[in-house]
Amino acid sequence: MKTSKTQVLLDYGVMVNHEPGFPMHIPPKEVDAIILTHCHLDHSGAIPIFHIHEKKPVYGTKLTFELTQMLIQDFIHLSGYYLPFEYLELRTMMRSVKNSKFNDPIKIKDLEIKLLNGGHVPGSAQVLIETQGKRILYTSDFNTRDTRLLKGADQNYGELDAIIIESTYADEDHPDRMEMEKELVKSVTEVVESGGTVLIPAFSVGRSQEILCVLAAHHFEYPVTLDGMAREACRIMMNNLEFFRDPKLFMDAVHMANWVEGWKDRRKATKKPGAIVSPAGMLKGGPAAFYISKIGKKSHNAIFLVSYQIPGTPGRELLEKGMCVIDGKVQKVKATVRHFDFSSHSGATELKETIKHLEGNPKVYVVHGAEGNCEMFANWIREEVGLEAFAPEAGEIVAV
Repeated sequence: MKTSKTQVLLDYGVMVNHEPGFPMHIPPKEVDAIILTHCHLDHSGAIPIFHIHEKKPVYGTKLTFELTQMLIQDFIHLSGYYLPFEYLELRTMMRSVKNSKFNDPIKIKDLEIKLLNGGHVPGSAQVLIETQGKRILYTSDFNTRDTRLLKGADQNYGELDAIIIESTYADEDHPDRMEMEKELVKSVTEVVESGGTVLIPAFSVGRSQEILCVLAAHHFEYPVTLDGMAREACRIMMNNLEFFRDPKLFMDAVHMANWVEGWKDRRKATKKPGAIVSPAGMLKGGPAAFYISKIGKKSHNAIFLVSYQIPGTPGRELLEKGMCVIDGKVQKVKATVRHFDFSSHSGATELKETIKHLEGNPKVYVVHGAEGNCEMFANWIREEVGLEAFAPEAGEIVAV
């Protein structure tokens, strides 16, 4: 985002597949500030690059920065590849952060910026920018529906001249949230009451806490075990309760769970009926990889996946083929395997509703969509809503 006086960067992330993929190079000297919408590495993971030789101000919510620090530290720790930054740059970045509250004005030269609640993960924001009489919105990843954990995205945008909108689920809707909750709790209860253990692999940030809140809200009365980096994420979130839809439910849910302290607790959890909530959400590592080797061997147990499974990940293989690595070799899993859609993105209906209700006559730039979703959604916007809509290429420059 650039004016004649100012250039700000909206997110700067990495793609973490087999090896990290970095975004196109932007000379740090040309950037006045960075706005970070949320902690996920595909939005935050490359920001330390701007802190190799100097400090650049980074704006975002307090909770976003605390979770980002945890995720980037883990990224550096786990990366077997060369990264263009180290812990030192992360520390410099954290000394450069400007904690911002939702709806409070941020002034950067000739830009006036506001962060609006994004409803995606705890602390997540959308970015509203005003400059030279123009108003531009960047939704980043957003979810307009309320969940147990978070209020839906703030859509009080006013008149816009341009909007940059995500399109992750432009081609599909999510099931009714309440029905999904009831089905999950019922299914977990059935397994536990027949003497089984349920592994719920979940992302550390957001999804693990959402599942704990769902179990608590439906008065699940059996043991719940929490493991992995989700514990550290919970600790951070407990100090930032103002970001949650129902802080009391969140605290009750977190206190209801047994937090794993070491290997003894881990082994114990696999031997008793109950639910285990643990990263990694796609089974790419974390304690979930250990749990599956124990829980997957017995038919009265279950593995309920509640996170999106990227093709090629162990979670996707498990879902499609019922196979997983157990004791060092690929084996058929005997436990029941199911997927429950607890997405934290807007589905197709919500994306379309967002566009239909926009004020003004904004140009629409569709981003963050796989396999033709950007083009498909842009076409729909042009044909059905009559707004100018584009699916820009990486590196393309557009004038508003």
